[in-house]
Amino acid sequence: MNKITNCFIILAILLFGQNVVAQESTLERNLKKHISFLADDKLEGRRAGTVGEQKAMVYIAGQFKKSGLQPKGVKAFLQPFEINEGKRMGDGAYLQIGGKKLISGQDYFILPYSGTKTFDFTCSNQITTKNHLFVSIDSILTQANSNPHFDATEALYKKALDAEQNGASEIFFYNSSNQDDLRFNKRDKSATLKIPVVYLNSNTYKHYIELTGQKKINGKAEIVNDIRIGHNVVGYIDNKAKHTVILGAHFDHLGYGEDGNSMLRTGERLIHNGADDNASGTAALIELSSMLKKPTLKNNNYLFIAFSGEELGLYGSKYFVENPTIDLNKVNYMINMDMVGRLNDSTKTLTIGGYGTSPSWSEVIKENRNGGFSNKIDSSGSGPSDHTSFYRKDIPVLFYFTGLHHDYHKPSDDYDKINYKGEALIIENIYDVVKQLNNSPKLAFLKTREVQVSTTSFKVTMGIMPDYTFSGEGVKADGVTDGRPAAKAGIKGGDIILGLGDYPIHDMESYMKALNKFKKGDATTVKFKRGDEIMKAEITF
Repeated sequence: MNKITNCFIILAILLFGQNVVAQESTLERNLKKHISFLADDKLEGRRAGTVGEQKAMVYIAGQFKKSGLQPKGVKAFLQPFEINEGKRMGDGAYLQIGGKKLISGQDYFILPYSGTKTFDFTCSNQITTKNHLFVSIDSILTQANSNPHFDATEALYKKALDAEQNGASEIFFYNSSNQDDLRFNKRDKSATLKIPVVYLNSNTYKHYIELTGQKKINGKAEIVNDIRIGHNVVGYIDNKAKHTVILGAHFDHLGYGEDGNSMLRTGERLIHNGADDNASGTAALIELSSMLKKPTLKNNNYLFIAFSGEELGLYGSKYFVENPTIDLNKVNYMINMDMVGRLNDSTKTLTIGGYGTSPSWSEVIKENRNGGFSNKIDSSGSGPSDHTSFYRKDIPVLFYFTGLHHDYHKPSDDYDKINYKGEALIIENIYDVVKQLNNSPKLAFLKTREVQVSTTSFKVTMGIMPDYTFSGEGVKADGVTDGRPAAKAGIKGGDIILGLGDYPIHDMESYMKALNKFKKGDATTVKFKRGDEIMKAEITF
């Protein structure tokens, strides 16, 4: 092969390479830049309220500023909010037995409903007195291990409450068996007692309490709310229009899976980068902020919100609609993007939720193939993402989603698995929807069916959508489905369910256990709180 032939081959390769690069659009390159940053290990999974979340919010705020958006948070682009994790032992809690300081969480723990109080007394081998109670829970542990319907939490609480009512100064539960020890339940919402309630594990009881002679026991029971701070990032395009369109996506993810929402079952502590869930939606939000800033579509204002706390129960979006930085009565509609990075190149299936929340959606979104996509339409305005919070404020919504996949909520959801060309097409599709509605009047709102929490393990359901951000005692109904038992009993959104029949409800766990006590056709009473009033009603499943 001669030198001239070689030169032609090299030139052809170079030209072909330039053509391949040219096929990757600016939009695709921008998406790759955003997602590779947000899904980098350095952000440690963007768990709400962590340093990783803060790095992500600084990046998003910087991109909003670069797009020319006005800050519309409380602190510039940021809107901080509290995430109540439940209960934890306070920093002042301690326990000493015979002068030996025990390790909290290992040797003992304070029960979540314990009163905050110091104690100091001496006991002999006959450890239990009227004021200082030491109570074995071996029988409770046995029942809990043999009967999945037995409520060990409720049984312990009742013993502690009885002890308080009978004049005890404190109560110590102990495990003297070979059964597994209890663990601290930060989600326990049982009403707080006045006396210290302490749990001693099996080793602690055997090593310290069973020692002969006098034993000095002193310490402090302290339980506090476990609060961390999340942040929404909010930017605004003010076109001096009458109405505002909201576009949103959550940017938080699972961190190392500390909140128990990982699909990884090996117990390993690995970073969950969440490239599709939901760096993909966040990247789309950033790019749309730049596209809509251009002087083309001026008949609406535009509000862009990157939500945090979605993975914990829509914390950020619920906080925003209760503390809006604009007038929600002037909102035209809301578009939410959650997991839009895994479009299948073969089927081109794009799920669009919220289709039934306004009659106008049928004018711009068609079922079956539309705009190159095979649209899968879901009419409901509610679901497991942030558009639900806006739907509950009677705002028409759309929810864009490319579907679940094998990497969902796993450490393997990485940036190199994103279909960037497919996501770019989705962004263009959303922009086209906004464009088609540019000259339309304010969209009418329609109420749709409710998407229920999975009840496959229950024989009955009440027909409520629980508020997972609620930190008080009971289960708060965020929404109530028409025609279902709760609605027929007169329960409304905002009511707090406190009991079903003889079964008190402290939290979601006790609520689910109570439901399992009934079958279809059973009738009982439901106890609930509306405002400051405690109410009861008949309910039939």
